[in-house]
Amino acid sequence: MSRNNLFEELKRRNVYKVAVAYVVVSWLLIQAASILLPTFDAPASAMKILVALLVVGFPIALGFSWAFEITPEGIKKESEVPPEQSIASHTGRRLVGLTIVLAVIAAALLAFQMLRPRIQTVGEAASFPPKQDGKLTASPTIAGTTQASTVSEKSIAVLPFDNLSHDPDNAYFVEGIQDEILTRLAKIGALKVISRTSTQKYKSTPDNLRDVGKQLGAANLVEGSVQKIANAVHVNVQLIRAATDEHLWAESYNRKLDDVFGVEGEVATAIAEQLNTRLSGAEEKAVKDKPTENTAAYDAYLRGLVIEQSRTDDAGQDAAVASYAAAVRLDPNFALAWARLALIRSNFYFGGVNLAENSAAAVKEAAERAISLQPELGEAFIAQGAYRYRVLRDFQGALESYGEAVKRLPNNSLVLENMALVERRVGRWDIAEKHFRAAVDLDPRNVDSLSTLAEFLAVIRKSSEAQDTYDRVLQIVPNDEVTLANKAGLYQRDGRLPEAAQELKKTSAHSLNIGVDIIKALQCSYERHFEEAIATLKSSAAPGILADARTMIVIGFWQQYLGRNDEARENINRGIKAIQPAPDATIPVDSRTLRSFLAFGYALLGEKDQALTEAHASVNDYRNDLVNRPNAEMFLAMIQARLGDADSAIAALSHLLEVQNGVSVGGLRIDPFWDPLRKDPRFQKLVEQTETK
Repeated sequence: MSRNNLFEELKRRNVYKVAVAYVVVSWLLIQAASILLPTFDAPASAMKILVALLVVGFPIALGFSWAFEITPEGIKKESEVPPEQSIASHTGRRLVGLTIVLAVIAAALLAFQMLRPRIQTVGEAASFPPKQDGKLTASPTIAGTTQASTVSEKSIAVLPFDNLSHDPDNAYFVEGIQDEILTRLAKIGALKVISRTSTQKYKSTPDNLRDVGKQLGAANLVEGSVQKIANAVHVNVQLIRAATDEHLWAESYNRKLDDVFGVEGEVATAIAEQLNTRLSGAEEKAVKDKPTENTAAYDAYLRGLVIEQSRTDDAGQDAAVASYAAAVRLDPNFALAWARLALIRSNFYFGGVNLAENSAAAVKEAAERAISLQPELGEAFIAQGAYRYRVLRDFQGALESYGEAVKRLPNNSLVLENMALVERRVGRWDIAEKHFRAAVDLDPRNVDSLSTLAEFLAVIRKSSEAQDTYDRVLQIVPNDEVTLANKAGLYQRDGRLPEAAQELKKTSAHSLNIGVDIIKALQCSYERHFEEAIATLKSSAAPGILADARTMIVIGFWQQYLGRNDEARENINRGIKAIQPAPDATIPVDSRTLRSFLAFGYALLGEKDQALTEAHASVNDYRNDLVNRPNAEMFLAMIQARLGDADSAIAALSHLLEVQNGVSVGGLRIDPFWDPLRKDPRFQKLVEQTETK
């Protein structure tokens, strides 16, 4: 067949028209799939499979059009149709008409996809202030990949909102609105919501959204602004796809101040809808519930919320307590404010801070008020758990409360971390590790959570992973002296004093943090520079360090080493009196293990019976606490060693070298507390065997 005859035959058999029609149909299918596949959460590979099938089908379609013909009697081989009976020309005209219709539909879909982000951006112009350069900045994408390949499409981070008010004092109100929107989103189980502690480190309108999304592990970002003038509030919110800078949704809300409470719930519901997330009845109620109808109480609550999260020292937390207390005075039925009040007071009680204000009764009242006012409030269960854990030391009861809180607050990193803190105390180390890591996943830029994880990893003897986690903190806050000191503490635990010294050299000469100066003083002690150890604590700028009873007793220990026995006795007696001012005074069972220090103080004074009595009592106090019990047992072993009972001390060390949060072989090698055992062959063998193992 000649070339001309071949082209004429291809034309007669509609092969050209089938080719064009196939391309148009494929184009239409791809456009439709790009809209529908994300709606049904289809994997990224689905589009690739569709395109591959269409490519494979193209030569098959052409071969079919060459070999077969559609006739009134059905599909027949082209060779079996006489030329006078062929209707190929009629079929071709119909094929052309159908192709035109499909091409119009495909073009319309393409136009819709291209114009949709622009339409929304134009709509936002009236609601949002322009970016600094007057336009939205697009983030570059990497060919063939999207953030969805590693990050859930339903993950979201709420960035700090812009304060458009003329009064900068309204910043707390703006931060509070942002936090409440985030909190309500976090109550939706199908979403992954990044915690505020991580998002707050970014500016309101970051230059590179894709980088921010990667750092936070979020596919979607929420930006917004709030303007508060007198009694009027104007709130703008927009939802953006981080990987592409595509604006998915935007809305503006104008409300009176006393009607602003509902905005947070409306925004959270709208965002969930945009992410194709269906809320359960309980979730919908939790998201839309108004915490109070009292404007002044809500204002005090927002102030407390911002203070609590931005000022983490004792003074800041005390100021937050004052704001929450004001909120519940203005509205005694404000359950959410009661819950926050209970949580901070439980922390203060646990740390022995201002126990007159933060008494067990005060924590109990706040927690019980919260749960009785709103029995389904997730934050109320966190408060109840904190009371059971930190005041009652009812670990199982606390876990039950936190379990109820997780059901209602599935994205709350705080409750996951609190669960882990309790789980380690009952020896559920593996579960605790999972919950610590899950909390960090929801709050990846929170240096406190990362440091807590690192501390836990050290407790379960994963020193290398702990060091890596501290390095991760230092990537977020370079040269942070608390983290550097904590890294040094890990090296000290492993007996690696030169590495510890290198880390401590990077810290400032006069720290304001007690923990930093204690680790510096311990370094001096391990190096047998006891004068320098005492001077480090005495010259410390950290508030309250010398007033701490434990510090007094340890300084007395070092002074004894130096032969300054009168000074030592004075400091040790001061420490003992601070812990137990009267023989019948109750010693609190909290995180400080004060009774163990009291026992050690008596041992330093040579008062054997009192030392052993208090040491055994401390072990009994913490018999159900697998975090503090090893610490109490260690003090008992140190006291036995000092009082000449090497048999009991070495037997205890064999056990403490095996359990989580027990002693480390590195510590045994360098710590002067163990000097009474240092020449005992059994002690030497124990250290050598453990190092070898």
